[in-house]
Amino acid sequence: MNFGSDNWAGAAPEIIDAIARANEGPAPAYGSDELTARVEARISEIFETDCAVYFVATGGAANGLALSVMTPPYGMILCHEQSHVQMDECAGPEFFTGGAKLLPVAGGAGKLTPQGVADALAGFPHRPPHGAPGSVLSLTQATECGTIYSADEVKALCDFAHGADLKIHMDGARFANAVAASGASPAALSWRAGVDVLCFGGTKNGCLAAEAVIFFDRQMAQDFEFRRKRAGHLWSKMRFIAAQFDAYFADDLWLKLAGGANAMATKLSSGLAATGGVEVSYPSEINQVFACFPEGVAEKLKEGGAAFYPWITPGDPANGKMHRLVTSFKTTPSEVDAFIKAVADAAS
Repeated sequence: MNFGSDNWAGAAPEIIDAIARANEGPAPAYGSDELTARVEARISEIFETDCAVYFVATGGAANGLALSVMTPPYGMILCHEQSHVQMDECAGPEFFTGGAKLLPVAGGAGKLTPQGVADALAGFPHRPPHGAPGSVLSLTQATECGTIYSADEVKALCDFAHGADLKIHMDGARFANAVAASGASPAALSWRAGVDVLCFGGTKNGCLAAEAVIFFDRQMAQDFEFRRKRAGHLWSKMRFIAAQFDAYFADDLWLKLAGGANAMATKLSSGLAATGGVEVSYPSEINQVFACFPEGVAEKLKEGGAAFYPWITPGDPANGKMHRLVTSFKTTPSEVDAFIKAVADAAS
């Protein structure tokens, strides 16, 4: 009953096979190989626009490096108070940007609103040289609370942000889950809605280590290659990241893996909601479920071998009682059923 994280799930067999195939024979280094060029072009096809694509191995590097070209070191990045860039990257964005300020903004179920962003900006009036000027709005799709922004919601945020002279960064570590859940096209959830830069993740959804920084405005990426190299994230054997994405996109594997994980979370959420004493905290729109168990139940579940974690947020409205459970492409219906039964047994 492993619901610790989708990072625990390992890699899909198709991804491992693709890496093995890429290992046959020599190939030019540092992304100069044919496979890397082909996959970069494939990403432009998927997003239905010409874009600049840069591969890195981790989501933290993708976010930090992307933000480093979007803000000056004295700028301010607005983000949700539960966002990964705020809570889980050990000040990586501040490091890569040379000290840019992160301004956490509250919002229900992990989502920002134009009004919420406007209210936050109002507290930082333009007063050079004393106040840090707003430079970037960072969105997370899907959110840290397992919810998704619709294309219209992204557009409303982007329209407001651009009107306030902010660039739009999107942390898409679970972008595949959002696309699979919403049915909207990758383009509709990104550049068509106004997103400038997307950090597109594969690692949480069946890849081994594969993240892509996608610039929909090529002009914004003009010095990114130097920043990636300086940060130590230019892989010499880049074809192994490209190989993962090559298999990931083949026959829509990325959407099948994400859709399967989402379906297991829906099943898990429904089962827990029907169990007496259990409160599901947020709508389970992707592969994450947030729940509060009766007193002592979480401890019993973990003693029985279940893996999941408490979810503590700024202000912690659930007083430390809320837990996050994450499904993956490897989660099975029987695993979900076993956990739901274990919860019912422990609660009774």
